[in-house]
This record gives sequence, C-alpha cells and structure tokens, in this order.
Amino acid sequence: MIIDSHQHFWNFDPQRDTWIDDTMKVLRRDFVPEDLEPILKNNNVEGCVAVQADQSENETIFLLDCAAKYPFVKGVVGWVDLCAPHVLKRLSHFSKNPYFKGVRHIVQAEKEHFLLGEDFQRGIRILSDFDLTYDLLITPNQLRAANAFVRKFPHQKFILDHLAKPEIAKPISEVWVKEIESLAAHPNTYCKLSGMVTETQNFQFEEEDFTPFMEVILSSFGPDRVLFGSDWPVCLLATEYERVLKIVTDFIEKNVPGEKNKIMGTNAIRVYNL
Repeated sequence: MIIDSHQHFWNFDPQRDTWIDDTMKVLRRDFVPEDLEPILKNNNVEGCVAVQADQSENETIFLLDCAAKYPFVKGVVGWVDLCAPHVLKRLSHFSKNPYFKGVRHIVQAEKEHFLLGEDFQRGIRILSDFDLTYDLLITPNQLRAANAFVRKFPHQKFILDHLAKPEIAKPISEVWVKEIESLAAHPNTYCKLSGMVTETQNFQFEEEDFTPFMEVILSSFGPDRVLFGSDWPVCLLATEYERVLKIVTDFIEKNVPGEKNKIMGTNAIRVYNL
C-alpha cells in the first residue's frame, strides 16, 4: 500500500495566495481532489494526507470537507493558531473530526527562532494533549532552533517536511547533516522524503542528485521514521507526479528494498493514525 503523506488542495485566490507569484504560473489555478484522484490511481497510490497551504481555519475546514467527500483523502494536517489564547477551544473543536490528524504552521516564513517563542510553545503543549501530530516546515537555518524546540516536547510527534529544504544543487552541507542527525536522535521525530525537486537550481536535476540527501535521512531516522510525500501540486513546478514517485521508489529499491512498505505507506498510517 502506498500513502502519499504530503499533498495540497486549494481554490486559487491571487489576493490570498501571494506566495504563488508570476514565476509559478502552473500553480495559479484550482487544485482539487478531482484533479489528484486519477493521478493516484494511475500510480497505484491508495490514499493521501492533505496538508495546509494557507494560515487560516477556513483552509482547515476546506480540507476536512475534501476528506469527508473523497475516501482517498485519509487525513488532514490543518492550521490552528497555536499562539492564540483560545487555542485549547479550537483544538478541542477540530479534534472531534476523525480526519483531523495534525497541525502545521509555515515556520519557514517566520524568524529564525520562531519555534522558541513562549506563546507558540504553549500551543504545542496543548497540542500534545490531543495526540495530534505537528509538521515542521522549516529551512536549514531554522534547524538549530528546531532541535532545541523538539527537545522540550519528548511526547509530541513531530514530522519534518521536505528534509528542511536543503539546496539540492549544491554540495551537501555538513551543518545540515549534523543538525539532521541531532533532530533524528529524538525518537519522536519523523521525516518526509518530499519537496526535493523544487529545491533544485532552475528545477533542473538528475535522479542521482537526491541520493546523498536521502541517504542522510535514511541513516539518521531509520526506515521506521521516514515517509514518502509528493508535495503535489507544488512539485509540478519541476516535474510530474510520476517522476517524484520514481525518485523515491528507485532509491528505496536500491538501498532498503525490504523496507519499502514502511516508507511508502505503513509509516504514514501509523504516524498519522489513518
């Protein structure tokens, strides 16, 4: 069974979705479950986890509605304002929905030490009480703060998105490797093999360009804590869904063929309680 642990839906709004600028014309339209369903079927992917792309509860409601209508959407990582005074009330509300599996904030757009803010950490403490996951969307310069942050919450499940977005076109950074290894030393952390094709220079790459980065992730986290994610439709900036899937499956089949079911599906089912 293959579960895509990371993809997005949206009804495109140019005033709201300002991150999708004129250089991303392929993304400047609606992407809804009807678009993804045939792609998943053609690639023998049985389900997916829809992840927030907008910082609003309206986005969370939209994604939960998608999950309720389309059986292949197995779970939702939504957005709730973890810094808000009423965060307990909002988490209590959303956690009643069986498709609500976790929360994400677009930390990559925040200051380097955002994760260490008192209000945000208060929200994470409350999140832990609901047995919900937290997706870490960060850049390499935020890894050190992420390590300090994760250390404070040993009972909270954290999933690192997109390998923390290293620059694939450049030689692998020793600092990135060290921080990834430190993060992976926490047994409550996981990592998605996702978002790599859009971290290439001008979206040009060879399949082997990703190998050293995936090797670090696999050796650091181990096959029980690594998940496949397509990052569709954002991946379309660089390539088609099929090639994203092939990059990861080729790597697994070459290096850890006996662990393919875990990385491609069962880890996501377990981590997100699908």
